[in-house]
Amino acid sequence: MVIYDNNMAAEDKEDLFGKEIQSWDKFKYALRQENAILFDKMLKECQEEDKEGRVRFAKAVNTKGESFAAESLFMVLIVQQQKMIDSLIQKLSNIKNSVERKEK
Repeated sequence: MVIYDNNMAAEDKEDLFGKEIQSWDKFKYALRQENAILFDKMLKECQEEDKEGRVRFAKAVNTKGESFAAESLFMVLIVQQQKMIDSLIQKLSNIKNSVERKEK
C-alpha cells in the first residue's frame, strides 16, 4: 500500500491509482505462477482506458482520496469481477434461450 501525505504535488495526486497498482507489484511475485498471471491481468484490466484515452476508474479512485487508494483499488477489482459475472450470466441466459427455442 502506498502512503500519501497532504503535501503531495497535484500531478502526484492525479496518479494515485497508478501508484497504488505499482505498489502491489512485489505481491505478484509471492504468488504461484498461475495466480500471478491472473493477478497481473486483473490489475491491467483496471487500468484500461476509455474512448477518450483516460483510465476508466482513475477518477473514482482519485476522488476517494490519498488515504484510501488501496481500498479504492479493491473496489475497482470487485466492480470488474461483477461486470464479468453479469456478462457470463447474460451469455448463459442467451444460450439457454436459444436451446429452448430449438427444442420447441
